[in-house]
Amino acid sequence: MISFELTEDQRALQETARKFAKEEMIPKAEHHDRTGEFPKDVTKKAWELGLMNTHVPQEYGGMGLGVLDGAIITEEIAYGCTGIATAMEANTLAAAPIIVAGNDEQKKKFLGMLTEQPLYAAYGVTEPGAGSDVAGIRTTATKHGDDYVINGSKMWITNAGVASWYFVLAYTDPAAKHKGMSGFIVPHDTPGVVVGKKEDNMGQRCSDTRGLTFENVKIPSKYRLGNEGDGFKIAMSAFDHTRPVVAAGAVGLARRAMDEAIQYSTTRRTFGQPISSYQAISFMIADMAKDIEAARLLVWRAGWEIDQGRRNTKFAAFAKAFAADMAMQVTTNAVQVFGGYGYSKEYPVEKLMRDAKIYQIYEGTSQIQRLIIARETIAPR
Repeated sequence: MISFELTEDQRALQETARKFAKEEMIPKAEHHDRTGEFPKDVTKKAWELGLMNTHVPQEYGGMGLGVLDGAIITEEIAYGCTGIATAMEANTLAAAPIIVAGNDEQKKKFLGMLTEQPLYAAYGVTEPGAGSDVAGIRTTATKHGDDYVINGSKMWITNAGVASWYFVLAYTDPAAKHKGMSGFIVPHDTPGVVVGKKEDNMGQRCSDTRGLTFENVKIPSKYRLGNEGDGFKIAMSAFDHTRPVVAAGAVGLARRAMDEAIQYSTTRRTFGQPISSYQAISFMIADMAKDIEAARLLVWRAGWEIDQGRRNTKFAAFAKAFAADMAMQVTTNAVQVFGGYGYSKEYPVEKLMRDAKIYQIYEGTSQIQRLIIARETIAPR
């Protein structure tokens, strides 16, 4: 039988995350958006409640939750503030390559760091000239005895300024193209790691986004994940785990925008009646409701597929593309419902619209998701 009923444990996780968003995130979201200050105190409380690093296996100090469980939590957290949620969820992306391909020693050391203390990690793949075109990266890792020397630059790296370690994708054999990439774990205090300035982003402003430069950074071979040449495969496998969770964030953001639009439209009156009574407004809200529901179902399917041990690449792309585009549309319409007030920073939907845009860009643009969907649909593997 097919069931959409959450388990008792999932309902408890959902309620914990919902309560945390309401009490700890929403009251502080405006401050962090205005100042760009990293939400260290908020994320520390989330870590203490077990709302971070949920996918880390139990033997390494985590809860060992599935991707669907993580998506349920993230939807609630994102309802509170997606900037703070992204600061929390960056650990999930950074840890995914180690969970997928790390050996026991690597997992104990680097996953254990995240569960023993409220620390952060970052995923370093994007470069100034290589975003969607991962094969265009120029960072290299050259073997010298038992060490590798890394040189190159990364860009738009979430949590770069606060991370204790980075997952870094680099070429060990540039001539082999994507089959010549390898993945490495680089501690932040390794000599030669240079952290750039914090970017002044349009939305999710408290998320710490920076560039990274590696200048003759020497790391031991034991910090390489898997074999030489496995890096691209590892990096893409990580996305299968994290894209459903990112899409869940878009769902939470859109749900918040819809709730704000409903609250405003049922109290704002024109010509003697609430504006929600007008078809022009009520139909926009109806579209919000149906699209949010559809996006959530895509997220749950993508998470459920990989939790069953099956490849979910197509379903993850479905969820990421649809939820990202949906969140942008819902927040745009929420601003429209508010009219002139929606364009003002005094009201919450202006922030929600700015925060939504990045969902169409990070962790693979909406256009890249369509390329993946087309490839998986036309020539399924």
